[in-house]
Amino acid sequence: MGGAVAASTIVSIRPALANTAASVLNCTIPVPDQGRAGNYIAPNGQVVPPGTPGAFPGTGRSYTGEQVKQALRGRPLPGTSYDQNQAYLNYIRRLQSGTSGFTCYASLQMPR
Repeated sequence: MGGAVAASTIVSIRPALANTAASVLNCTIPVPDQGRAGNYIAPNGQVVPPGTPGAFPGTGRSYTGEQVKQALRGRPLPGTSYDQNQAYLNYIRRLQSGTSGFTCYASLQMPR
């Protein structure tokens, strides 16, 4: 009897984990977050005023968790040059709690 309960528990947990993994890959990370839209991203990932030499304009879009995950593994973020990609990834790595996209990035760091 105990084995039947354990088997049904496993069956019900697996779909939940699959849904969680799928939602993590579909979450989004704006670069920069909406509160700092219009600013530029410096090569080190800091948000700087528009027109700062060497910095890149914000993308005006969000990247999905899957796109960020692939970029962290070496693929470029869509529509970016090498240097832009590095700056945007540095921005994403610097996200802190309370910043739009932080939860998405943090969930990408969790082991599965």
